[in-house]
Amino acid sequence: MNIQTDHSLVLAERADSVLRLMLNRASARNALSVALMGALQEALDKAAADKDVRVIILAADGPAFSSGHDLKEMTARRSDTDKGRAFFAALFEQCSKLMQTVVRHPKPVIAQVQGIATAAGCQLVASCDLAVASSAARFATPGVNIGLFCSTPMVALSRNVARKHAMEMLLTGEMVPAEEARRIGLINRVVAPEALDAETLKLAQLIATKPRATVKIGKEAFYNQLEMGLGAAYDYASRVMTENMLAAEAEEGIGAFVEKREPKWPE
Repeated sequence: MNIQTDHSLVLAERADSVLRLMLNRASARNALSVALMGALQEALDKAAADKDVRVIILAADGPAFSSGHDLKEMTARRSDTDKGRAFFAALFEQCSKLMQTVVRHPKPVIAQVQGIATAAGCQLVASCDLAVASSAARFATPGVNIGLFCSTPMVALSRNVARKHAMEMLLTGEMVPAEEARRIGLINRVVAPEALDAETLKLAQLIATKPRATVKIGKEAFYNQLEMGLGAAYDYASRVMTENMLAAEAEEGIGAFVEKREPKWPE
């Protein structure tokens, strides 16, 4: 699939070492079109290589965080000679790559959810490391209501919430209020709408103060061990901690703790 990047679809704003990426397709409820996903993929790839970025906030403009895939864009391809099969396959492959980019990204990614997050929009929230939501936010995987089960959103959802909570969302398609989403583990915090920007930035800035390499090591290890059995996970985590213990940040941090002083993290 040929993707022309439209940089106006994702706006980037820096606050010291925190990068806010804003989905900017409010008129279409930030539906994840091919172009929007392409722009977000490019922005995330660029941020991965930027040593000055320590934490990423993924936010959105307008009343919706994201309504999911662009159904109008998808429906238009039914007139293709293969009834859209090649386009649909490429679209879902692109989306899967984007979600895995968020999970595998070397920097922590925090979703800032101001409105509804449905289908692939809910998948995007679930793929982020942390999520802060407005009390007005709502979440759903409503594909079952239109004959398109949310199978790819299911992957992220089922790795964040308990099995029966995930199945209830997938089988009913009903909206889940922010407080309930927090209770079942889909999001971390619920704040007043007017406090959302400040509270998300405050969390991001706190994480940004932590030693860079240690955070990268920890995020990667967290997701890797989740895919292992218990014994293999402990073996792997022990190897990670051994390497981490020999790193400059651990030497400085532990030394500072023992000497009762503030650590001076290496750049």
